[in-house]
Amino acid sequence: MRNKYLNFDNKYLARLIIPLVVEQLLAVSVGFVDTLMISTVSEAAISGVALVDNINRLVIQILAAFATGGVVVVSQYLGSGDRKECKVCTGQLISLMEFSTIILAILLIIYPRQLLGTIFGRVERDVMDSAVTYLVVTSFSYPFLAIYNAGAAIFRSSGNSSISMGISIVMNIANVILNALFVFGLKLEVLGVGLATLLSRIIAALIMIVIFKSDSNELKPEAVTAFVPQKKYILKILRIGIPSGIENGMFQIGKLMVVGMVATLGTSAIAANSVAYQVIDFPNLPATSIGIALITIVGQCMGAGNIPEAKKQVKRLMKYAFVSDWISKGLLFIFAPQIVSLFSLSTETANSAVLVLRAFFLAAILVWPLSFTLPNALRAAGDVKFTMTVSILSMWLFRIVASYFFVFHLHFGLMGVWVGMFIDWYVRGISYLTRYLSNKWATFHII
Repeated sequence: MRNKYLNFDNKYLARLIIPLVVEQLLAVSVGFVDTLMISTVSEAAISGVALVDNINRLVIQILAAFATGGVVVVSQYLGSGDRKECKVCTGQLISLMEFSTIILAILLIIYPRQLLGTIFGRVERDVMDSAVTYLVVTSFSYPFLAIYNAGAAIFRSSGNSSISMGISIVMNIANVILNALFVFGLKLEVLGVGLATLLSRIIAALIMIVIFKSDSNELKPEAVTAFVPQKKYILKILRIGIPSGIENGMFQIGKLMVVGMVATLGTSAIAANSVAYQVIDFPNLPATSIGIALITIVGQCMGAGNIPEAKKQVKRLMKYAFVSDWISKGLLFIFAPQIVSLFSLSTETANSAVLVLRAFFLAAILVWPLSFTLPNALRAAGDVKFTMTVSILSMWLFRIVASYFFVFHLHFGLMGVWVGMFIDWYVRGISYLTRYLSNKWATFHII
C-alpha cells in the first residue's frame, strides 16, 4: 500500500509551507511588538530588552534543535510506515524538551545579573536594570514555550503545520493585547512586556496540550509510559538534536559576543542594531519556512529510502526559497526608511538602522538560502555533524574575528559587525552547497 506521507504535490506543499510562513511571521512578531512598544518608553528600555532578546533567541534555537531532532526521527519513521515507533517518539520529545527548559529557567531566574554581566560586560545601569527584569520574567515562560514547540514539531513531521499556526495566531493576539494593557494601560514598562510574553506563551501551551491529547491526533502516544525517558529513542533524537543544539547554541553565543561588541559602541548603536535584527527576521521568513518544510519532506524520503525523490524535492524547494527571498528582501531595501520610522528612535539611530538594512539586502540576495535553507536538507538526512562543524568554525573564525577587526581596528562602527556577518554567510553557503553536491549526506541513516 502506498505511504500517504510521500505525496509532495503542490497542494501538499501549500498546506505545509503557507502555515509555516504565517507561524514564523507570528513568532518573530513577538520580539518585534515587544521592541516597538518598549521603544515608546526610552532607549535604555529598548536596549535592555534587546540584550535579553539575544538570550531568548539562544533558548529558542536550542528548543528548535531538539524539535528538529524530533521532526527528523518522527518523519523518517512515518516515511518507513512504522506508526508505533512514531507515537513513542512524540512522548520522548515532549519529556526531553520540558526537562531541559525547566532546568534552564531555574538557572536564569536565580542568576540573571551575573549572566548578563558575563555576556555583555559593563553597560549603563538603567539598561542593565531593564535587562534583568525582562530576563527573569521571560525565563518563566520557557517550559510553556517548550510544550508549544514540541507539539508544533510533532504535527509538522506529518505535514500538518496548520495546528501550530492557529495556536500561534491566538498567542500573538494575546501578546499584543496584553502588551497594550501592561505597557500603555498599567504603565508597567519592561515588566509589562515580559508579562505579556509569559502569559501569551502559557495560553499557547494550554491549547497545544488540549489538541495533542485529543483523539484526532494520530500521533498521540498510546500509553503514559511513552513519556518515561527511554534510551533508544532519546539517543535517536539527540543524535540530531545535540549537534543541532551545539550548532544553534554556538551560533547564538557567537552572536551574543558580537552584540557585546555593539554594546561598547553606546546606547544608540545597541538600539539601531536591535531594530535591524528585529526587522530582518521578516524578509527571512519565506526561505526559513521552506527550510523547515525541507526537514519534514527530506526526512520522510530518507525514511522510505527514496533518495532520488529527496534530491528532486530539495532542488524544487531551493528554487522557491531563492525567488521568495529576493522578493521579500527587495521590499525591505525599498521601504527600509518607512519601516524604521515605526520605532521611536533618534535621527542618528534611525539612519544607522536604515544603512544596515540596505547593506543586509545587498549581501543576502546571492547566498542567504544556501546558508540557512539548504543545510536543513542535510540535517533531515542525518548529516548534522557536518552542518555543526561548518556553523561553529564559520562563526568563530570569520564572523567574530572579522567583526572585531572591522569594529576595533578599522573603526567601521556598527556596520563593521554586519560586514563580519556577511562574510560568515558566504563561507557557510559555499560549504553547504559543496557538501550537498558531493552526495555524502545521502549515505546517513537514523532509523
